[in-house]
Amino acid sequence: MKTATNHIPTEMADRSSENAMDDLPTVHSGDKTRNSEKLGTGKQQNKEGVIPCEKKCCVESDPPPAKAPTKQIDRHVAKRSVDKRFECKDCGYGAATKVGLINHTRKHTGEKPYECDQCDFSAAWKCSLDRHLATHTGEKPYMCGECGYRTADRFSLTAHMRRHTGVKPYKCDHCEYSSAENRDLNKHMARHTGEKPYMCGECGYRTADRSSLVVHLRTHTGEKPYKCGLCDYSAAKKGNLDRHVTRKHTSDRPHLCEECGYRTTNKSHLSRHMRSHTGEKLYKCDVCDYSAAKKSDLDKHVGRHTGEKPYMCGECGYRTADRSSLAVHLRTHTGEKPYKCGLCDYSAAKKGNLDRHVTRKHTSDRPHMC
Repeated sequence: MKTATNHIPTEMADRSSENAMDDLPTVHSGDKTRNSEKLGTGKQQNKEGVIPCEKKCCVESDPPPAKAPTKQIDRHVAKRSVDKRFECKDCGYGAATKVGLINHTRKHTGEKPYECDQCDFSAAWKCSLDRHLATHTGEKPYMCGECGYRTADRFSLTAHMRRHTGVKPYKCDHCEYSSAENRDLNKHMARHTGEKPYMCGECGYRTADRSSLVVHLRTHTGEKPYKCGLCDYSAAKKGNLDRHVTRKHTSDRPHLCEECGYRTTNKSHLSRHMRSHTGEKLYKCDVCDYSAAKKSDLDKHVGRHTGEKPYMCGECGYRTADRSSLAVHLRTHTGEKPYKCGLCDYSAAKKGNLDRHVTRKHTSDRPHMC
C-alpha cells in the first residue's frame, strides 16, 4: 500500500514509464551535445517516426530482433540475448550494461541526480528534467502536423500521434483491450486485479493510478498549476485549461461537422462529436451490456455496479462516484462561478444554469405554448 502526501510534483502526473532499447546511447548530465545530434540517422525509429525521450536516456529493455540473417548479426544478437550480467538485487531485473542497471535501480532507491537550477525539482532521468525545464522556458519545439498540437518533448508527441494513427501497442493479457499509452493500460489492468495501491491521506480516496492521485490531491490543496497565458484563468487539470483556451480565446476552428455545423480547433474533438450522430459507443461495461460514447459516462455507470463513491468533499463530507460532480459541488463552498453570460453580468456555477438563464432572459423565441 502506498500512501501519498500532498508534495507530489506535477510532472509525475504527466510522465508514463516506457521501456527503452539498450543499443541507443545514454546521455549523461555533463554531456552538452544535443540528444538529437547523438542519435544517428541509422537508429531505429518507431512507427510514428519519432524516437521517444525514454528511448534515448532511460535504458531498460532488450534490443530489437535482427532483420538480416547474416552470421555477424546472428552472433551479435546471440551475445546481446544472453549478456545480462548486471542483475538488480531488489527485483531480479537483468541489464546488458552497467549504465542500464544504474538507471533501473533509481526506481528502488528514489535517487534523483538531475536537478533543476531554477527550482527545487529533481529527476531520476535526464529526459524527465528536460521535460520539466520546458515549464520554465515555455518552449515547445515538437509539433503535430495533423492538428498543430505542440509539446516540449518528443515522447509526448509520439504518444499524441497515436490519436491520429490509431496505433495501440499496449495489449491487455486478460482481454482484448489495447491502448495507445502504457498508463492507460495500467489503469485498465486494475479492473482485472481490483488493486488500488495509491491512497489519499486526506479523505481515503484510492486509485490504481498514481497520476490520478496527483490530480485528486488538488481538490484538497486548491492547487491550479495550469495557467492561461491570455487571462488570469487557471486550472487543476490540463484538459480544463485546453477547453478554456479553445472556448474563450480561439476563433479559428477549421474542423467542421457537416451534419450540424459544429466547429472545433481539434480534429480529435470532431471525431468524438461525430459519435453523437453515428451512435458509435466505444466504451463497454465489463459487468453488463452498457456502452457509452464517452469514457466519463462509462466511469459514472460503473459506479452503479460497485456502489463506490471515492470522491469526497473535504468541507462537508459529501461523496460522489464522479470526479466532475465533486468539482461542481466544491463551487458551493468556494463561490466560484466559471460560466459567464455574454449578454449581461450573470454568472453560474453550472453550465446548465447558464443555459437556462440565456433562454429565459435573452431569447425571444419561445415556441412551446401551453
